[in-house]
Amino acid sequence: MSTDDRRKHRILMVSDFFYPNFGGVENHIYYLSQCLINLGHKVVVATHAYGNRSGVRYMTGGLKVYYVPWRPFVMQNTFPTIYGLLPIIRTILIRERITVVHGHQAFSTFCHETLMHARTMGYKVVFTDHSLYGFADAGSIHMNKVLQFTLADVTQAICVSHTSKENTVLRSGLPPDKVFVIPNAVDTPMFTPPAVDCPRRLEEIVIVVISRLVYRKGVDLLVEVIPQVCRLHSNVRFIVGGDGAKRVRLEEMREKHSLQDRVEMLGAVPHAQVRSVLIRGHIFLNSSLTEAFCIAILEAASCGLLTVSTRVGGVPEVGSTTYFASMPVRGFAR
Repeated sequence: MSTDDRRKHRILMVSDFFYPNFGGVENHIYYLSQCLINLGHKVVVATHAYGNRSGVRYMTGGLKVYYVPWRPFVMQNTFPTIYGLLPIIRTILIRERITVVHGHQAFSTFCHETLMHARTMGYKVVFTDHSLYGFADAGSIHMNKVLQFTLADVTQAICVSHTSKENTVLRSGLPPDKVFVIPNAVDTPMFTPPAVDCPRRLEEIVIVVISRLVYRKGVDLLVEVIPQVCRLHSNVRFIVGGDGAKRVRLEEMREKHSLQDRVEMLGAVPHAQVRSVLIRGHIFLNSSLTEAFCIAILEAASCGLLTVSTRVGGVPEVGSTTYFASMPVRGFAR
């Protein structure tokens, strides 16, 4: 066996969150897998079934995906069984001759169970934490206990920002020297500014919001802010892309204030179409209540938009192109 062959790994990516679901974790796993494949490694993804999508599927670059026939229980997470996944995970590990298991997201029960079984079988395991969690509420206390149990024997851990690293170390009890910070990145050829000969309209300002419409993403702040901005500035228009439980609140706000012509609701936006939405605007708005990094800010900045965000979590580490609103509920401030 040559030296180059010995350096190649066979990697299993595991998480409850993967395509066809849309989100930052899903995109991260997909693009990381593609980059590893381009470097000559073999990459396999294991996740739970999505609707009729079950069994083995192949994606771009020969990326093999196991959609395990395990149905989501709540928020796209599978029901925790401790040993229920062991037979099929063991089969995948042996069949694909895996050398490294890489789990993603602290809230993924599929990830936790797989990491535990992989370490029991002697595999090297890596864990990437994509989000920030608290310490006081019942859900966070329970999740932190699970994290301590699962990561007790992890080989290495990765966080997407220094704020995320501090949060993960405190929650999991991992030694800081086992946790590495690797910031998220964006594929800039996919997110380029509009052509010079296609200028944006200057008589109006278009503010773009693209995120999952859930509580953690600060949709309640948007419901308060959008009517105020539209009342103060008649030349401002909003484009909102995304879907989630809080979408109803945005639609109710639009109806209540008669803003149908100034607030455009796009629904879920496939990642391949995100650029076409971003280049329609001048400003990108992120209203998250908690955020480990926010890759959407990078995508918007790469498309030439000014970015405005709440100052939370690891967002200040993203870069100097972002303006921060310290009191987002009171108005739209720099």
